[in-house]
Amino acid sequence: MQRPNKGKTPRRPGPKKASNIEKDPVGVYCRIRPLGAEDEECCVEMISSSTIQLHAPDGLKANRNGEYKETQYSFKKVFGINTTQMELFEDVAKPLIEDLIHCKNGLLFTYGVTGSGKTFTMTGSPGEGGLLPRCLDMLFNSIDPVQAKRFVFKPDDKNGMEIQGQVDALLERQKRDSQQSVPRTPSSKLKADPDCADMISSEEACKSENVDEDCCYSVFVSYIEVYNNYIYDLLEDVPFDPIRPKPPQSKILREDQNHNMYVAGCTEVEVKSTEEAFGVFWKGQKKRRIANTQLNRESSRSHSVFTVKLAQAPLDADGDHILQDKNQVNVSQLCLVDLAGSERTSRTRAEGSRLREAGNINQSLMTLRTCMEVLRENQMCGTNKMVPYRDSKVTHLFKNYFDGEGKVRMIVCVNPKADDYDETMLVMRFAEMTQEVEVARPVDRTICALAAGRRHRNRAFRDELSRRLEEQGGPSNALDDPALLNQLMESIPAMPRCELVDPADDQTLPRLIEVLERRHRVRQMLAEQFNKTASTLKSMIEQFDSQLNAKETLLHDQRSKLSEKEKFIINQRTELERLEKKSKTLEYKVDILQKTTDMYEHDKRSLQHELETREQRLQRELSERRRMEQQMHGMVTDTKLKWEKECERRVNAKQLEMQNKLWVKDEKLKQLKAIVTESSSCGSNGTPTERPERPSRQRDHGTGQKRSASPSPLHGNVFKTRGGGQAVQFTDIETLTQECTTTSSRKRRSGSGEGAAQMEDIENRPPVASTSSSLWYQKRRKP
Repeated sequence: MQRPNKGKTPRRPGPKKASNIEKDPVGVYCRIRPLGAEDEECCVEMISSSTIQLHAPDGLKANRNGEYKETQYSFKKVFGINTTQMELFEDVAKPLIEDLIHCKNGLLFTYGVTGSGKTFTMTGSPGEGGLLPRCLDMLFNSIDPVQAKRFVFKPDDKNGMEIQGQVDALLERQKRDSQQSVPRTPSSKLKADPDCADMISSEEACKSENVDEDCCYSVFVSYIEVYNNYIYDLLEDVPFDPIRPKPPQSKILREDQNHNMYVAGCTEVEVKSTEEAFGVFWKGQKKRRIANTQLNRESSRSHSVFTVKLAQAPLDADGDHILQDKNQVNVSQLCLVDLAGSERTSRTRAEGSRLREAGNINQSLMTLRTCMEVLRENQMCGTNKMVPYRDSKVTHLFKNYFDGEGKVRMIVCVNPKADDYDETMLVMRFAEMTQEVEVARPVDRTICALAAGRRHRNRAFRDELSRRLEEQGGPSNALDDPALLNQLMESIPAMPRCELVDPADDQTLPRLIEVLERRHRVRQMLAEQFNKTASTLKSMIEQFDSQLNAKETLLHDQRSKLSEKEKFIINQRTELERLEKKSKTLEYKVDILQKTTDMYEHDKRSLQHELETREQRLQRELSERRRMEQQMHGMVTDTKLKWEKECERRVNAKQLEMQNKLWVKDEKLKQLKAIVTESSSCGSNGTPTERPERPSRQRDHGTGQKRSASPSPLHGNVFKTRGGGQAVQFTDIETLTQECTTTSSRKRRSGSGEGAAQMEDIENRPPVASTSSSLWYQKRRKP
């Protein structure tokens, strides 16, 4: 009985990707760590600025040929043991900060065996700040003049950003200031944490010059770790309970509306300076899981991900406030990842929880290697295999970087000591494979349609207004200056005591009247000053209005001209589109004709080839036929000659045989005739007759004449045999005449069988004069 198949939830279709997306390979860099001691054996050699060579250590087994194999690996750039942190930052991380400011995502991670210097490369030490503090320093040096006030941007817990109004942001700031648990960080630099002090010197500070001043920026940071394939928030404030401590809760991964992965419920802290940002990082760094192993005194037991998220929004048309439009907010992020090092338990001798941690670390790194292999195979071979991102939290979190867009860079940290040779070989192979993986190049975001330079014009307007107010003697910033307000309030006399105790008191009322008169005079002076200032401001406003009207008139004229130009451009664009459509139509027709021509040419070549093939086949068949005719003709001729010779041979042989038989019969007949004749002669006369001469057979053959048909006497000798009888030996031959009788011939042929049938033609020939050439004879006797 078959079980019914369980229905699966269909996958949500991902974003459609354009086929013409430009891609860049993953940038892989190599950094070589100095040896711990000078007498240690080194197995890594830097050949050039982009190539290293690995030498097998002395204790390693040689290959089959008895030689040690030396392998070379190439990178985008190789940093030697004397490379400073600043040089590494300039080549690797600085372009990522430039892209971050221009709304482009980036991913930077360190990879290598345990103890190869990954954490030092990423974090650094006092006086030698790593990539992370230098990235934060460059970012804040670049956007510090154009930062938005705190709580203007607010995360929406769905990997997006919202814009709050000034009142809501002010209430948030007041609420934060009132909470003592959250220390306030003013814009001025406070005393830094001793653990992270003096990370970057002032001489090494850098900034980006390509910052859009018409935007406001805010920086948010988050810090997580992946421990035993679980995600934990290192910035989460967990209340401390000494009696029943609560373990940290793991977080889950979610996908936002743009199909980007993010950690749900992760703490995002808004920071306004390098010191505050690095302080938040160090707060999470103290919670990160670090243990002492045989190979590293402070070995990272988890993968850490520090995310810098930059939110930016354009200013309004006046250049005073942020544009209250969520669609205009651009959010870009840079992930700085410190991967835990791969290690072998046979060397670390880990047990218990350390062994479990090492297994999970190696498994996640193996999943990362598998994902890179499948990505490379899909891109190079055109396959569509599923990439196993979900097998590990690390690869699942960075899925959108490899399937989406962004810039990915990897720093391979190498420890050149001989003990790490085997692990270093695996790291080099992974780095060599990763360089062949391509990531979609980040595209430029849409630019706000408002005119550029709004902030600068607003600032210039305020400065010009203050200058003109000062020139005309009016207070420029009287209401904004607290010292002037205090001085003005002190110039007004205080009210005296107004209690009348005695009806005859004549001092209190005059004193009160005097004070009120003085206050009245001050108020009049203030009113006159106010009216004067108001009139001055009014005249200035009228002047500004007239200038504004003139500017508006000019702007109206320019707009009318611009509209005419735009109409002309639209017409030209329409004409251009029409011509482009026509060109595309013609190109399409040309393509169709070209395809048709190619098809006809192909058919023509095919038919010509087929015709040539058939002609060649026909020629071969004709030549074969001629050859067969010649061969058959020769065989017929040879067979004919052969049979003619055979017939002639057989006829000659049969003639000779018949001649011999005929001669024997002739001899016998002659002897018999001689006996008969001799017997008759002896009976009548009693005397023997004369023996006639034996005619010569050669003479008979030579003359070709017939002998006489008259009988001639036969001569022979009679002698006695052993049995008592008598035998005759003929000494003469009687001349015989050939008689060709058809009846006798047919009777003889019927008894002779197959041999007589073959001699039919010979028997029908005309008679020959010689007796040796006759076949059948009949003796003619007289009556």
